[in-house]
Amino acid sequence: MTTPLYDPTRRLFLRSAAAATVLPFWTVKGAFAEELTRTPDQTEGPFYPNKLPLDTDNDLLVINDGITPGVGEITHLTGKVLDAKGNPLKNAVVEIWQCDGNGVYLHTADSDKKKDKQDKNFQGFGRFVTGSTGEYYFRTIKPVPYPGRTPHIHVKVKKGNKSLLNTQLYVKDHPGNERDGIWKSVKDAKQREAITVDFAKVKDSKVGELAANFVVVLGVTPES
Repeated sequence: MTTPLYDPTRRLFLRSAAAATVLPFWTVKGAFAEELTRTPDQTEGPFYPNKLPLDTDNDLLVINDGITPGVGEITHLTGKVLDAKGNPLKNAVVEIWQCDGNGVYLHTADSDKKKDKQDKNFQGFGRFVTGSTGEYYFRTIKPVPYPGRTPHIHVKVKKGNKSLLNTQLYVKDHPGNERDGIWKSVKDAKQREAITVDFAKVKDSKVGELAANFVVVLGVTPES
């Protein structure tokens, strides 16, 4: 599945789309904050980009103003970043990175060996600064398997010069999860459920778009 050609209104949409994020009641500030399940820290992995792309925005499907999109199932990834007390974290930097639809990461240790397979139109990495309610938004693709790994997206949260969390999100009900050592390393059932995300079809989408929501709950309350 491919994306439509470049839309000049896309950038405006990407800046505002996160405001429409809808989360369960328990994620609202002050509502049952003691019940929030903290997002487990997971390995950063070997393929955090060693050479960042020129375009690091939150749309991984189109590089700069290109008209050829990356290949994959279009996914709108939304969520919020909350602190340990359930308060939204404003002005945190959320970074995501993942392999392209052909299973190639934006890292020379991987892409140099797979030049013929790499999707040069997939950004592979993106950033978003959270808003006043801690919201973030990315347009990307549904993750695909990587050799030895179940489909996943890497997520890093930063504030200032400090890294607050490295984690990964997974596709709910994917058969590869039970064979994935990193997914299985999360022994707490609630924490494992929190990083295993439903990729649901977007109603009335003519190109088969998906929506996924990933709430990040930090294990510490960072200083502002």
